[in-house]
Amino acid sequence: MFDGAIADLVAELGRLPGIGPKGAQRIAFYILGTEAADVTRLADALIAVKEKVRFCVDCGNVSEEERCRVCVDERRDRTMICVVEEPKDVVAIERTREYRGVYHVLGGAISPIDGIGPDELRIKELLTRLADGKVQEVVIATDPNLEGEATATYLARMLSPLGITVSRLASGLPVGGDLEYADEVTLGRAFAGRRRVD
Repeated sequence: MFDGAIADLVAELGRLPGIGPKGAQRIAFYILGTEAADVTRLADALIAVKEKVRFCVDCGNVSEEERCRVCVDERRDRTMICVVEEPKDVVAIERTREYRGVYHVLGGAISPIDGIGPDELRIKELLTRLADGKVQEVVIATDPNLEGEATATYLARMLSPLGITVSRLASGLPVGGDLEYADEVTLGRAFAGRRRVD
């Protein structure tokens, strides 16, 4: 249908998550009709994020520094670690203002269909963080879908023998949903009503 630069742009945009062929076309033609300065700012932002943003050495969250803003905040409760799948989940939980501990980002969830097992996630790093005995509770805040539940079950079985309280966010989040799309009230209530995993 299209060729050359437009076809390349539509193809690249279509590779982004949540953008189908029609959405990719709309965005491509929007970019085509936009001022050159706006497109340059977008391109610069894309390049800057690849050059500057990295993963926190402690928790795996995104940061422009070696350690993220949560990990460097001395006011955070370091006896509690909230385990999430992705950095976007940290943002969702922070919006609730209900949680004052630190985080651990796994980098995904167990998904045998996609070839993702426990070894592909940052589980070893979590165990290293728990080794000093200072952490008293691990809150498992994986997505309430099949992969998130499998990951939560795996973590609960692995962590329970360590003598650490293991809890899971309470119900109230829709099954099959993603944390990033939950509103602050629902996510806040789910966090406040988390339950221990035995």
